[in-house]
Amino acid sequence: MDKGREINPILKLVLEMGPVLVFFVAYIRLKDQMFTFGETEYAGFIVVTAAFIPLLIASTCALWALTGKLSKMQVATLVLVVVFGGLSVWLNDERFFKIKPTMIYLLFGGILGIGLLRGKSYLRYVMEEMMPLQDAGWMILTKRLMYFFFGLAIANEVIWRSFSTETWVYFKTFGLTIAMFVFFISQSRMFQTYSLEDEAE
Repeated sequence: MDKGREINPILKLVLEMGPVLVFFVAYIRLKDQMFTFGETEYAGFIVVTAAFIPLLIASTCALWALTGKLSKMQVATLVLVVVFGGLSVWLNDERFFKIKPTMIYLLFGGILGIGLLRGKSYLRYVMEEMMPLQDAGWMILTKRLMYFFFGLAIANEVIWRSFSTETWVYFKTFGLTIAMFVFFISQSRMFQTYSLEDEAE
């Protein structure tokens, strides 16, 4: 099975995170402006969302062309961005795009939960090469990540329903990324305990 080609890590990071940062900068610049297309007025958020969709498609396609592979998470994220972002633009309603992270995390958490009910760690299939763990370690990490994803889904709902659009954009751009980083850092002891290298020693 083709595991893909390696590319410059900086280029890979630009392709993965670039569209999100462009969305953030564009929103900050256009958030207070209104744009008229035809006879319909669109807020800056909707215009930025409309530009973000093809940008994400282009960066994802470029990543696939350069590496020869895409993760299931990347594909699912792209599909949900196109669907919910497209609905926001089509219906001129920013709520659909704000719901998108909720749907993503519910989807990922649900998939992990189904695997756990079957006694399997679907996370292992995605991340085994990055983190060689014992079977028990994979089950523990999968269960914790499932709860974490559900927690992020709840947090996203609370933020977009209770706070301003600007607050939600900051939360989506930085808060979710930081939360994911902190989660994996917090699992360092579990990684050490269930590392396959430790087991071999």
